[in-house]
Amino acid sequence: MKGFAMLKINEVGWIEKEKPKCGPKDAIVRPLAVSPCTSDVHTVYEGAIGERTNLILGHEAVGQVEEVGSLVKDFKPGDKVIIPAITPDWDAVESQMGFSQHSGGMLCGWKFSNSKDGVFAEFFNVNDADGNMALLPDNVSVEEAVMLSDMVPTGFHGADNAKVAFGETVVVIGIGPVGLMAVAGSNLKGAGRIYAVGSRPICQEAARKYGATDVINYKEGDIVQQIQEANNKKPVDKVIIAGGELETFEQALKLIRPGGIISNINYLGSGDYIKISRLDWGVGMGHIKIIGGLMPGGRKNMEYLSNLLKWKKLDVSILLTHRYKGFEYIEKGLALMKDKPKDLIKPVITI
Repeated sequence: MKGFAMLKINEVGWIEKEKPKCGPKDAIVRPLAVSPCTSDVHTVYEGAIGERTNLILGHEAVGQVEEVGSLVKDFKPGDKVIIPAITPDWDAVESQMGFSQHSGGMLCGWKFSNSKDGVFAEFFNVNDADGNMALLPDNVSVEEAVMLSDMVPTGFHGADNAKVAFGETVVVIGIGPVGLMAVAGSNLKGAGRIYAVGSRPICQEAARKYGATDVINYKEGDIVQQIQEANNKKPVDKVIIAGGELETFEQALKLIRPGGIISNINYLGSGDYIKISRLDWGVGMGHIKIIGGLMPGGRKNMEYLSNLLKWKKLDVSILLTHRYKGFEYIEKGLALMKDKPKDLIKPVITI
């Protein structure tokens, strides 16, 4: 089969590989729609998780089941399914502890384009198929459903980890597609005032549609100063970091109230250490929680999130600024995520 792969750090290309084999609990799936991600960019062009050789990229897909293993109960060939970017091993001890994302070790629930070939191929393997796939609702397009693989659950996980509550003031730093879903998730959870930090006009407009009350452009001055002035010098309740650099944590600490939560969902692709201010952290006693979380995978998550699309509670079409038809456009889609032109939020490729 053909696949689009990371050949080595800073190099991608098309390769031929054997079609993956189907284990007793697995499924083999043919992609119907895929989407390149900034995470692919970090992996390839920053070497964020180390060298990968001839590893097929991609972790966002909706597909059609080609084959299922002998122990798979709930899916059959021909089913159209949503596949989450994170596909845990559900019988692992870490899953039983509530951290399925790390089943088998740190980040080991993240398999596609990390520890095994991803979805940018003519066929791909889904482990633990009954636990990791969800049927595509009839009234949801494959293009929009791809956003449920990673963008929606990652953004919502940021709001979940922040424990956003009714009426709270929330700052979302970084309003690419994940940050926009953090804005949408915070809004759905009842946040009162939402500051969205980003510079591209198309993302600023989308943030307002998703519920941002204020847009802060980091190119127009220090974001801490801008937010503090807009918020009458009062600290905010929650900060969700969906973009930025290692220094972004310092900015978040200057904004947060005692007892607040800083929730990071940003893939930190480079650098060695995160610096935080001793004084801003209340000399270690400010009851300020800093949490970083990989999005949860699994079937339940996909089914519940798909209900938001099925019943028109969430419109992800706003994210889909670049639509292509044909396997060969995967390479172009990745280049767009690397270069981030002004009119881009997210590309999607139907196959």
